[in-house]
Amino acid sequence: MARNKYDVDEELDIEFNFDQVRRLLKYIKPYKKRLFLTVIVMLVASFTAFTGPYLIKIALDEAIPKRDLSQLILLTLLYIGTLLINALGLRYRLSSTAEMGQSIIQNLRRDLFTHLQRLPFAFYDSRPHGKILVRVVNYINTLSDLLSNGLINLITDLFTLMIIAFFMLLLDLRLALISLAGLPVLFAALFLLKNIQRRLWQKVSRKQSNMNAYVHESINGMKVTQSFAREKENFATFATINQSYRQAWMKAIISLILVNPIAENLSVLVIAAVYLAGVAWLNQGISVGVLIAFLSYISSFWLPIFNLTNFYNSLINAAAYIERIFETMDEKPSVADAPDAKLMPPIRGQIEFVDVCFAYEEGQEVLHNVSFQVNPGETIALVGPTGAGKTTIVNLISRFYDVTSGKVLIDGIDLREVTLQSLRSQMGVMLQDTFIFSGTIIDNIRYSRLDASDEEVIAAARAVCAHDFIVNMEKGYYTEVNERGSRLSVGERQLISFARALLADPRILILDEATSSIDTETELLVQQGLAKLLVNRTSFIIAHRLSTIKNADRIMYIDDGGIVEAGTHETLMNKKGAYYRLYMSQYQFLRAI
Repeated sequence: MARNKYDVDEELDIEFNFDQVRRLLKYIKPYKKRLFLTVIVMLVASFTAFTGPYLIKIALDEAIPKRDLSQLILLTLLYIGTLLINALGLRYRLSSTAEMGQSIIQNLRRDLFTHLQRLPFAFYDSRPHGKILVRVVNYINTLSDLLSNGLINLITDLFTLMIIAFFMLLLDLRLALISLAGLPVLFAALFLLKNIQRRLWQKVSRKQSNMNAYVHESINGMKVTQSFAREKENFATFATINQSYRQAWMKAIISLILVNPIAENLSVLVIAAVYLAGVAWLNQGISVGVLIAFLSYISSFWLPIFNLTNFYNSLINAAAYIERIFETMDEKPSVADAPDAKLMPPIRGQIEFVDVCFAYEEGQEVLHNVSFQVNPGETIALVGPTGAGKTTIVNLISRFYDVTSGKVLIDGIDLREVTLQSLRSQMGVMLQDTFIFSGTIIDNIRYSRLDASDEEVIAAARAVCAHDFIVNMEKGYYTEVNERGSRLSVGERQLISFARALLADPRILILDEATSSIDTETELLVQQGLAKLLVNRTSFIIAHRLSTIKNADRIMYIDDGGIVEAGTHETLMNKKGAYYRLYMSQYQFLRAI
């Protein structure tokens, strides 16, 4: 079976480095005051909690031998107080870190989504949408725990280690040195595993991206799948991708769980060594109280180490996702506002192509030295074989892509000199692939102009003959439609998209196969409604059904990367060239059926 984009691992263009960590820390910066307060609270709570074993040492070595009941009661109350302070500090940390973490995640996801809005068509043309979706949802969700608790835990655990080390050194220097002896071994093991773990988690992220892309594509194409009874083949492909993801995950998990056994075995060995040394040195500078307090500290000493190794594991895991997130955020829009871009003044509608060349991929030109001029208010029809470049021309007018060379001018202004928003806000575009958003019909039509009144929406729907079928639905204009308008016919979706484009009241109107799915009777009504709307408005119409463009001011036949011939319907028919042959082939086909 041929390999598709969803089962090909993506190459990582950037490597994980400390600059990415700094970028991640920028999202934490707005919360630094709250973070600082949380750290202070936790340090106070930790320091208070770790005075407990020292209080036990005083009780065993002083209060009990002296039978000092008042001192013992005081020590007991102080011990209970340390537990309460620690519990309150822990409660504050949990609520504070959860709120901070989710706010950081929200901001990171917002910035990624905002950046995706600025990326041009070319970015989405070259990537399965599921691989983009997984970055916005899954990858950022993976960072949630790291940002919610990881940083606070890191700081708290580091200071906890310092506090415990302080008390251990205060109790006995020799036992403290034995306790710290295992740390160099642990750090060496972590260093050796680091690169292996990172490569394995990168592979997991690639396999997860592949699976998400295939599932997304399969759901979108489910009707086609069931129509051609392709369920078994699709399941076989999914099983292969799913198995690859499982294998990558298991290898990564095995490398991850190696850290905890190493840390646990080291802790057991160190604690055993402390027991042996402590017993051997009893009455040689070490009392029973010192030994019991020290054993309590050494047990607590390895808990933050375990937490730090877990944080390390989470960081290694998250690194693979951070790389992908920032790789997407670093994607430079190939179509963007120039630094000195100005606002597009009110458009009159004069359009000029000056020696325009364009290629979607290097070395494969779609348009070659195309030049033409359109006067304000003209209606231009573009015809020609599939793939000749008709849609490319209207995409360049909307600046969905930038020309490879040459210029596209509107009212004498190069499109690259104005802001995209000021340009596109004065244009109405109905692309070949009509898209209906989930929501009401009236909201879908109003999408092009949010301040439009209900009356204006209905007027636009009437103009394209969508009003009658809309009012016959259960809630009329307020009927809920599903994503991509699955409950609507193809023709109904096109009529709604047509109304959306017309509602924008654009100075330039682009209709790409706008009537391809409308029946002949409705098409005649639509043309009547458009007759008034096209007056004094520059329009481009792409249609394979030539009957819809006979009345255009000019018809351009596009083929071989350029304009083969241009003129009115009558002129081109009399010329008996490419347009004549295309028109007659359609006419003869219609007569045959």
